[in-house]
Amino acid sequence: MSRDHMTLAVSGRTPPVFYKYQEQSETMSTNCKDAGKNRVVIKSTEVLADNWGKLTRYELSYRRQNGAQQELSREVYDHGDGAAVLPYNSIRGTVILTRQWRLPPHLAGYEDGLIEVCAGLLDEDNPVAAIRREAEEEIRMSLGPVEHVGTFFMTPGSVGERLHCFIAPYEGHPNTEAIGGVESEGEEISILEFTLAETLQMIEQGAIMDAKTVILLQHLALKTLTRSGVSSVTLF
Repeated sequence: MSRDHMTLAVSGRTPPVFYKYQEQSETMSTNCKDAGKNRVVIKSTEVLADNWGKLTRYELSYRRQNGAQQELSREVYDHGDGAAVLPYNSIRGTVILTRQWRLPPHLAGYEDGLIEVCAGLLDEDNPVAAIRREAEEEIRMSLGPVEHVGTFFMTPGSVGERLHCFIAPYEGHPNTEAIGGVESEGEEISILEFTLAETLQMIEQGAIMDAKTVILLQHLALKTLTRSGVSSVTLF
């Protein structure tokens, strides 16, 4: 099966609906980049912390749409850009996710870890190289040809990270008994395999709460439906 004709079954109840994957190129709107040009003047910066990431306070002048100038103070946390990938199996209609403990959710009362797609920081790699590295580290698998979904700011009010998101096919079965991740970095990652229909139910039930994971799962489902020409399908 060629990569241009890989298909993915979405629904477990209705007859399978399929999506023809096509190559995408990363683009960025010039209008979006230039929308705030000349409206912001950075007056001073102060590094408040510089450990795993850098926390910087900015004093700036912002010109509002009515022409008035407003003096603002903002803090931005930056640990570099990242990449995420959702592996899928087109024959069985399955995807691979992970579960790992995260401190911020733990502090908010979620002690069992989050279900997530495979992801990590670029660490000076290009995004495709980074997700291939992370897939081998976290789920112990090699991926097929990758497709770029988009590049997103996940917390634009305070965090500088841009996340490059992808989907990619995989073959065979993951070893769900193995533990993924790099132990020296404190990682202890469970490898999970679900059908796409199951993951959509999990989103609705609140079992999947990670934003990048929801984006990629819903992208896969919505593109499957729209490319097949189906206007409505019962997924649950």
